[in-house]
Amino acid sequence: MKIGWLPGDGIGAEVLVAARIVLDKIKLDAEYISGDIGWEFWRREGDALPPRTIDLLSHVDAALFGAITSKPVCAAEEELIPALQGKDLVYRSPIVRMRQLFDLYICKRPCKAYPGNTLNFKEGIDITVFRENTEDLYAGVEFNPVPTELSKMLTALSSAYEPFEKISTETALSCKINTRKGSRRIAKAAFDFTRTCGKNSVTIVHKANVVRASDGLFLETAKEVAKNYPEITTDEANVDALCMWLLKNPLRYQVLVAPNLYGDIISDLCAQMVGGLGFACSGNIGDARAVFEPTHGSAPKYAGQNKVNPIATILAAKMMLEWLGEKEKADKVEGAVAAVILEGKIKTYDMGGNHTTMEMAKAVASKI
Repeated sequence: MKIGWLPGDGIGAEVLVAARIVLDKIKLDAEYISGDIGWEFWRREGDALPPRTIDLLSHVDAALFGAITSKPVCAAEEELIPALQGKDLVYRSPIVRMRQLFDLYICKRPCKAYPGNTLNFKEGIDITVFRENTEDLYAGVEFNPVPTELSKMLTALSSAYEPFEKISTETALSCKINTRKGSRRIAKAAFDFTRTCGKNSVTIVHKANVVRASDGLFLETAKEVAKNYPEITTDEANVDALCMWLLKNPLRYQVLVAPNLYGDIISDLCAQMVGGLGFACSGNIGDARAVFEPTHGSAPKYAGQNKVNPIATILAAKMMLEWLGEKEKADKVEGAVAAVILEGKIKTYDMGGNHTTMEMAKAVASKI
């Protein structure tokens, strides 16, 4: 099989090297093909996801992704190489673009409290977040400033709402787009997973009491999907209230399904409850392709120091193995991670220790 290998920026290369140590130990029969992605390629070429990388992703069985450095548009121009400065270039997150190009509509983020991890908020937490990955406020339909013709249209269509009367050249607008198709398929993915993995409850996350149109459609559609799974207990929660209840009683929750933005936020909250981003992995999954990654960023201040926790990336590799049908190998990887955490002898700085990235990777590999 062919695996796309996308280090990205900052610590991305280091955590992928760590994951490779583990993948080599389980003797995965794969060809690893390096791809270019991230801030440095935007700075040098004006494209954070070059066409050659898109082509690579079109011809591999799956991909493992390290991390990228994302910066605001206002800071981008000065960091371009001189030959590109002055050109009409806008930085777009390559991972968001990748999700949309390949229709990787499922963002699956398991958050599990492994026994022995002193950073666990509570023992026994095992929550999987299903986040819609292509729509919502991440759809990329934005205006700054709002074009005059759009301003006039909004004012005409929504004359009852005072804020639209104040749209001016100093107004920015981001469109929240939820479709029935997108809502249906992420809900189905969440319920299918719940049915097959031995869990029995799904919580639909929304803010339909205020964001009535787009979140209302998401909630309505997810509840329609739920009717096809009568054996699964279904409830719903406003995203703000859910954040409170997750901290109060995290053991109540098993599977959460949410629109893009809410899913992004609550998955980081869940990650912190099981040790932080050093333990948080993610799968960007479509019907034909998938890209797996740790959920942490590129941490440029730690780049080259060989100190960050690679467990999130190793668990992302475990997710990749599952998706490729290598369940036995995936189970061995997770078992090795759990054994190292329980033993408590090897700890990176975030765990209160001083062991290196590679020492942690070798420790995990030694348990396989």
